[in-house]
Amino acid sequence: MSDKKIKTVWKQGPIAPDFIADSIAKHQSKTQIGAHEIFLGQVREDSHEGKKAVLIEYSAYEPMANQVFHEIRENAFDKFDITCMHIYHSLGEVKVGEISLFVFVSSPHRKASRDAMAFLVEEIKEKAPVFGKELLDDGSYIVKENTTI
Repeated sequence: MSDKKIKTVWKQGPIAPDFIADSIAKHQSKTQIGAHEIFLGQVREDSHEGKKAVLIEYSAYEPMANQVFHEIRENAFDKFDITCMHIYHSLGEVKVGEISLFVFVSSPHRKASRDAMAFLVEEIKEKAPVFGKELLDDGSYIVKENTTI
């Protein structure tokens, strides 16, 4: 795996658009790559019994979550012909409309990038022990549950 670039980074708060743009720009010199696939998870303004979400507070037991992310990455490299991948996930508060998950996959050809991304996002949502407390506009909260819709 030493020739593959893999990275998972926890970001405090939202993932800034300029960080995303800079991450993409850094790959222009990697001329063996022919395709990039990007997934951006944005905090949605959900409604619960007439109350609107204003933010999600993310938390994780990082040692366990890091192990799960490692297993997900290894499985993706085993299944798909990808060159590198980066996974950035927020911790702490992320307001409605802000980005909380940035997954970036590169490969020589587009099909591998697309297939790997579909796999990665579903695996992250299903298996990663990342927890969200959704704060509502009346000050109450609910525990956010991941779905694979």
